[in-house]
Amino acid sequence: MLFAPKKLLLIAGPCSLENERVTRAVAEALVKLARQHRDLRIVFKGSYDKANRTSRGGARGPGLDAGLALLAMVKLDYGFPVLTDIHEVAQVPAVAATCDVLQIPAFLCRQTDLLLAAAATGRVVNVKKGQFLSPQEMPFVVAKLREGGAKEIWQTERGTTFGYQNLVVDMRSFAIMRANGCPTVFDATHSVQLPGAVGGASGGQREFVSPLAKAALAAGANGLFIETHPNPAKAISDAQSQIALAALPELIASCLAVWKAAR
Repeated sequence: MLFAPKKLLLIAGPCSLENERVTRAVAEALVKLARQHRDLRIVFKGSYDKANRTSRGGARGPGLDAGLALLAMVKLDYGFPVLTDIHEVAQVPAVAATCDVLQIPAFLCRQTDLLLAAAATGRVVNVKKGQFLSPQEMPFVVAKLREGGAKEIWQTERGTTFGYQNLVVDMRSFAIMRANGCPTVFDATHSVQLPGAVGGASGGQREFVSPLAKAALAAGANGLFIETHPNPAKAISDAQSQIALAALPELIASCLAVWKAAR
């Protein structure tokens, strides 16, 4: 089992893999974090294709082949298990050949064929609760994965649509979703997005990442999903919600303190 109950699960990496320079910079920072905190289980994340950009002109990333090559590099050179998104059933075999965790994006969490294909690989499946779903609907998503033969399932809360271009996180979700018998993860950086709020791109309020992450851990979350970048202002996606690499150690230290207290 990849999830370690006695460690805080940290899924971290850049929103888009972008290139080798960004990928290595983040991986090296995570290595230092792992050495400093032995009670972390770190999984490196990165997307090869940001397929649901707000506008047609939004940058999508390096693509499947180049992206998987970068993730394979992270596994080989830095020793982290790796996670990436899948969007279509046809992508599943190639991604499963490289990645330890297959992630179902929030917008696709009810796509039965995609869920079953991911489950059949035997890899860990992390499914994000859609912005349009209540936590009470997640048992049906988890059931599809179990029926498909998934050996390990994680479920991630990333907020619920609240009016236009805003998300809200209901902290009751972690207790409700825990009843599904799977680890629960809080997507701290996507939860502060302002979808489509910046002229054809998503905005964000990263100042709320820290308080929301701590609240989620206090409410019972088993892990955090945090996107981080050497220079978020220059990131090709989610520039207003990613955490700067330089700020990550302090954020994780404070979150670990809350996690330990809550346990």
